[in-house]
Amino acid sequence: MDEITRRKSTKAETKVGAKSAFTRVEALRPKAKAKAPEAIAGNVMKAVQFYSPYGYRAKIGLIMPGVNTNCEPEFYRVAPKGVSIHTTRMILTGKATEESYYRMEKDTERAAIELETADVDVIGWACTSGGVYCPPERVEAMIQGIAGCPAVSTINAVVAAFKALGVKRIALGTPYMNFINETEIDVLEKAGLKVVSAYGLELGVTQEERRGIGRVPPESMHRFAQHIDCPQAEAIFISCTNVAALDAIETIERVHGKPFVTSNTATIWRCLRLAGIPDRIEGYGRLLAEH
Repeated sequence: MDEITRRKSTKAETKVGAKSAFTRVEALRPKAKAKAPEAIAGNVMKAVQFYSPYGYRAKIGLIMPGVNTNCEPEFYRVAPKGVSIHTTRMILTGKATEESYYRMEKDTERAAIELETADVDVIGWACTSGGVYCPPERVEAMIQGIAGCPAVSTINAVVAAFKALGVKRIALGTPYMNFINETEIDVLEKAGLKVVSAYGLELGVTQEERRGIGRVPPESMHRFAQHIDCPQAEAIFISCTNVAALDAIETIERVHGKPFVTSNTATIWRCLRLAGIPDRIEGYGRLLAEH
């Protein structure tokens, strides 16, 4: 075999070996939980494909009704360092009716498209009452199909939270009108929870009242919890992501001796865990501190 033939043969063997090694590497490549890092980086950003200045541990997307002004601030307060929050809104206007929620669900597609461009790791669909009319599994599947990352609705996050806490019987407080309360009780009980006490503020007759939900004083949560709590309840749940309650949680849990969960703490908790953030966060109740 002359030198030229030998070199060609060696080169061919090297190519075969390289191809085999490349195949093995491809087979071992981890499956991305959201968008693949190489898809984010392209050909010119490979060195920083895992970098994000503020969301270097995780980026959480948040879709909420347009009238909601408390969900974002509570997410910002609870999120640990290295976790960033990225938000968009769905249109929810007029008097609270079933049809208003169906219209809001249609706007979810646009919101999910917006968050897809932010390359978030998980998306929370933060409307508890919307989730009792718009099937949460359908909403989550639509968001996941568009954004390519896990999605969770608040109502499913609440059910998961009580399962983690080992709770089956709850006292329910809401700002909603009674037709929503009736439906929410049905949804929660079909999910395996027993509502042993319930009270709603009946806000939502007008658009102004819907905005008013965001102005329910956090200090009123103490008397609200006292009013709905009873010996049969293993936990207290305040429904609605537009109800501000973070500052009341620790005191209420100490006074009543049981978990106090809100729509926001359940949604934040579930988003963090789905994004792979295991941090136990003190100051906002047992759910975030222990699970």
